[in-house]
Amino acid sequence: MNEQELRKRLEALRSEHRDLDVAIDALTESGKERGFVDQLQIARLKKRRLQLKDRIAAIEDTLLPDIIA
Repeated sequence: MNEQELRKRLEALRSEHRDLDVAIDALTESGKERGFVDQLQIARLKKRRLQLKDRIAAIEDTLLPDIIA
């Protein structure tokens, strides 16, 4: 993958990560209103969000390698 493709992929992953944040917040709030929070669904979304965070970090490391001083 070239740099431009990596940057597009990075932005798509960041967007999906933000969407998951919104979904998790919405499920938590709606659950509080109903008196029942679907912990299993929230856990699945959080796991997916963490996987995305790891993939984002890997791509960022590829694009911006550490500089050894």
